[in-house]
Amino acid sequence: MTNLTISIDEAVVRQARVRAIQEGTSVSAKVRDFLAVYAQGGMPQQTAAQEFIAAARSSEANRSGQRWSRADAHDRPYPGTAGKAPGR
Repeated sequence: MTNLTISIDEAVVRQARVRAIQEGTSVSAKVRDFLAVYAQGGMPQQTAAQEFIAAARSSEANRSGQRWSRADAHDRPYPGTAGKAPGR
């Protein structure tokens, strides 16, 4: 295994050590895991986001072109009003 020297703000390292201890690991292990994923060309969150966008683009939902207005998005019954308009 190769050693790597990096410069990181002392406060960040301190916080990272605390969090690593809480997670039962070490800062070195977290850095190794991050670099392994990074070296392979992706990050789990980025990959998930890209897959979500691809799925949305290929979806057959709403192919009719219907548009929703802001009012449509917020048109819902309020608790205790049973369909009455708010404030009435």
